[in-house]
Amino acid sequence: MSQRALLILALSAWGCLALGSSLAQAHGKSVSYSAWHMSEDGAQVSVRIPLLDLSRLGIPLPLPGQPDTLGAQRAVGRYLGQHLELRTPEGACIPTAPPSARPSQPGWVRFHWSLRCEPGQERSLRSDILLNEAPSHLHFARVTSGDESGASPNRIVERVLTEAEPSWSLNLGTKPGEQANASTDSFGRYLELGVEHILSGWDHLAFVFALILLARSLGEVARLITGFTVAHSITLGLAVLGWVRVSSAPVEALIGFSVALIALENGWTLAGRGRWVPRLTVFALLAMAGLAVWGVGSLPAISLLGLALFAATHFDLLRRAPSANLHRVALAFAFGLIHGFGFASVLAEMELPTNRLATALLGFNLGVEVGQLAVVAAIWPGLVLLRRLAGGRPARFFAEAASAGVCGVGVYWFLARSLT
Repeated sequence: MSQRALLILALSAWGCLALGSSLAQAHGKSVSYSAWHMSEDGAQVSVRIPLLDLSRLGIPLPLPGQPDTLGAQRAVGRYLGQHLELRTPEGACIPTAPPSARPSQPGWVRFHWSLRCEPGQERSLRSDILLNEAPSHLHFARVTSGDESGASPNRIVERVLTEAEPSWSLNLGTKPGEQANASTDSFGRYLELGVEHILSGWDHLAFVFALILLARSLGEVARLITGFTVAHSITLGLAVLGWVRVSSAPVEALIGFSVALIALENGWTLAGRGRWVPRLTVFALLAMAGLAVWGVGSLPAISLLGLALFAATHFDLLRRAPSANLHRVALAFAFGLIHGFGFASVLAEMELPTNRLATALLGFNLGVEVGQLAVVAAIWPGLVLLRRLAGGRPARFFAEAASAGVCGVGVYWFLARSLT
């Protein structure tokens, strides 16, 4: 085996082991949600958070079949009550009773409690939920204010609380023009959230990087990115509007598969399009399908058989095609549909009111595109420069090594997400 092949294998293993463990949940952000209804003398709050995120804390969790479920619920409720506060200049508002568990969807917990505040004072929200354990944690807060009798209209505003901005000073007035200002503020914050989401979504960035790695012209890059963008914009909108519902676990696994396949295709193309790579890929997917029949993993056997057929057809069509450009655009579009459901996971869980969906969807999607284009603009000049050096040999070696590393990480993501 040549020194180049050994180095590429080493980079693949490093990508799989060193990066994989820390980025296994690359797209699955740590998130929590709260809904507040403000009254003159206090507030009612309902909080939702995934059990998987709470597992970082090392406290008992209310899992099915656990003997001391009530004790675990009290521990989680105590943690949430201590790390999510409604404050006035006089200090934190006082809970009227400990947080109580409410029914929630599988994999999540929901808690509700009431708070008493001094009337007539300014209020602010502060969340440091999981910030010590997961500094990138996002807390989505939605505040409703108004007369519960319906005599005056409710006002609904949202804010994303982060490590950089964990507090939110509430302005609960309803003077003319305030609602318009809130909408503008929300658009800017969802735009910022979209940028943050793509820049911290390592699996999406890895896919985009592998997608343009072998592109020969800026026009080809534009076609690839356009196909990917149009596709993920479609499914992002469908999911956030509630017209299509998908389970997040298979989506995350398929995103890992897309990263591995596009990087594997790069290496296969550079190596001369032999037959062993497609055969090994199909065999591995068939083996996973066999394990799924015995109940191993979260992906059903029929889905893995479909992936095996997809991979076999993809490599065969690409091997026969005189030009791979159109085929790769189609592949970018197909996988973009999957990535769009991944992008939508944050917004879809927010349960936004209908009149806020357009602002949130437009701002978030535009933020994703801005972040994505910024990444492409940063990468492409470097790729062009490498092709102009030493007859393009550095560019080829870099493409081989980078594809191997990205493939290793993609395989790790796919296995970690589909076998857990």
